[in-house]
Formats: sequence, structure tokens, C-alpha cells
Amino acid sequence: MRTGELGSSGVRVTALGLGTAQLGDLYEAVTQDDATALVDAAWDAGIRYFDTAPHYGLGLAETRLGHALRSRPRARYVLSSKVGRLIRPGADGEPTRHWDFTEAGVRRSIEESLERLGLDRLDIALLHDPQERLADALGTGLPALVRLRDEGVVGAIGVGTGDMTALAAFATRGELDAIMIAGRYTLLEQPALAQVVPAARAAGISVLNAGVFNSGMLAQDRPAPDAHYEYGAAPTQVLERARRLADLASAAGTTLPRAALAYAARDPLVASVVVGADTAEQVLANVRMAQDPRPLDGLWSELVALGLVPA
Repeated sequence: MRTGELGSSGVRVTALGLGTAQLGDLYEAVTQDDATALVDAAWDAGIRYFDTAPHYGLGLAETRLGHALRSRPRARYVLSSKVGRLIRPGADGEPTRHWDFTEAGVRRSIEESLERLGLDRLDIALLHDPQERLADALGTGLPALVRLRDEGVVGAIGVGTGDMTALAAFATRGELDAIMIAGRYTLLEQPALAQVVPAARAAGISVLNAGVFNSGMLAQDRPAPDAHYEYGAAPTQVLERARRLADLASAAGTTLPRAALAYAARDPLVASVVVGADTAEQVLANVRMAQDPRPLDGLWSELVALGLVPA
């Protein structure tokens, strides 16, 4: 599978990455066997980039991913996790998320992620949802990641969020190697194209394009009435727009999921499209679609003419 470098970091990721929010029981409970089968399918299909976060299932996703990867040669894959939320006991003793973008918090977050993963290092560390503490993320979180990269603790650094204000604030920061755009550079909606992507290009920052199915909305040939959007029920106008895109994709001889994956990867600045899956079969289907060589130029031209995507 093709790989792309993140900035000038030397860290290379496969064109398709596996996102692991679902391993944290996002929509339904999964077992370790389920998680391992998912990772095994991704590995067998050539995926060598895996993304996770403490936020996903309060550490469950990291634990399950680490267990699934533990028998794999560490030098043969790239792993990213995120900082900004520490998992701490709440008043009732149950684990809760605690915001912390201080240098001590960032370092502790990476240490705890490695403990849950049972692995020796992260390749990529991303500030997660920095809009929640934007001044802290810029003032202490980013310098902490720069120092960790300089020390060789991580190979590449970046930010991951779907918030446009935060994406715009970080896209100009040349210290970063990558920005993970979550759900804001998709076939359904492209607000990041106007400001964030051009700024990242100018700064030499690569894009990790995540959430490209918009919480599963674009993962169906024709979105169902109960389709998710932003991890909740889809508003009527969003569902109608997605169904129009599905009809146009079908008329062009393809499917909505394949068009969504192809659109998300069109710009050379996109080093990897990071996609979650619920089953091994979904992983394999995503890989087949992502590697389908048939051109979609006619579909892109029609979508531009209809004003559904920017030129």
C-alpha cells in the first residue's frame, strides 16, 4: 500500500489508516477477539497505520489495540495516539476524562497510553480537541510536543479535531508535522478546504483525513433514515444532501462509500485517510474501494457544477 510522509518528519503512514474509536465500544460493545480480528484484517490488507486515543472508551480502545498489535514487529507499523485528556477516577470511583494540556500532563498522557497499549513507543502524538482549552493547547501543549519530538520520544506531532477554529489556529504552525481533520474535509462537507488546507500546505504540514464517512453517513450506498451524523441522529437536510450524493454516485457507476473515500484522498497533501470499521469485512471493503483504480473525474465535474463540492 502506498505511503506518505508527515511533513519532513520521516514518519510515513499508509494511504489508508485504521481508526479505533469503535474499539472503545463507540456504538456497541466489542470483545478483545473482535478487536483482534479487526486489526488482523487491516494488517493482512496492507494497512500499517493505526490511530487511537485515551478518549476512546476511557482507554479501552488503546488497551484492545495494543493487545491486538503486540505480536506484530514494532518497526513495521506506525501508531498514533492523542494527548489532552487524562483518565482519572471520578468522585464515585469510576474513570473520567480530565483535561490537561500542561507539559507534565502531556508527558503523563503518553506514558499512560504506552502502559495501556503495552508497547514501547508512539510514532505520532496529536493534541486532541484543543478547542476545549485552546490557549493552554497553544501555550503549553504544543511546546511540550515539540520538546518530546526533539528528545526522540515521538517521531511526529500534530493536532486532531473537527473544530474549525482550532484547525485554523494550528494549520499555520510550522512546528507541526500533521493535522488530523475530523469530518470537515469529506464528500458531504468541506469547510476545511477554504482556509485550513491552504494554510497547512503553505506551512509544510501534512493532512490526516479522518471521519470521512461523517460518523457512518457516507458508509452506506444509500443512507438510511437512522444514519448517524456527528455521532447522533442526522438532521433532515444533512440526510437529504447525502442521499443526493448517493444518487449522483450511482448514476456515475460507483457507490457513495467509494466516492467518499476517493474524494477524501484526492489532494496530495493528504498522507492518509483514517477510517474506522466495525467488522473485518468492513475493513476489507474499505481497502478494496480505496484501491479501486477506476477514475471518477466525471462525478467530480458534476458535483462541482452542481455546487456540491468546491472547484
